[in-house]
Amino acid sequence: MTSTPFGQRVEIGDAADIVTARRAARELCERLGFGKADQTRLATAVSELARNVIQYAGTGHCLIEDGSDALNRRIQVVVEDQGPGIANLEQALTYGYSTSGGLGAGLPGTRRLVDDFQIESAPGLTRISIALNKPF
Repeated sequence: MTSTPFGQRVEIGDAADIVTARRAARELCERLGFGKADQTRLATAVSELARNVIQYAGTGHCLIEDGSDALNRRIQVVVEDQGPGIANLEQALTYGYSTSGGLGAGLPGTRRLVDDFQIESAPGLTRISIALNKPF
């Protein structure tokens, strides 16, 4: 894990890194004044995205930053990998769809947990950006 001027970057390559990314997201969320429920929502979303990196791409990274401005507290998280990409984004964002035999709730569930969710994916790069927002 390395610090940036506004947050932290966590390299993701094994299960211990999921815990590190989750903890870093929760800690920044708490420092920014988000409540326990928001901290849990963000930590859960980060865990799911980091787990997907390991399962589908092997390695990647997670950037967790304070994106606050004068009006709003904002925590931004970007998770990237250089894996094979998501073949069908529409399907991947549908509850119940899974390529790994799971419940198919990962990406759709993550999208429901956060205020902002953006995803782009192609072979060689998947980037998912999420954020929580709260007025001061």
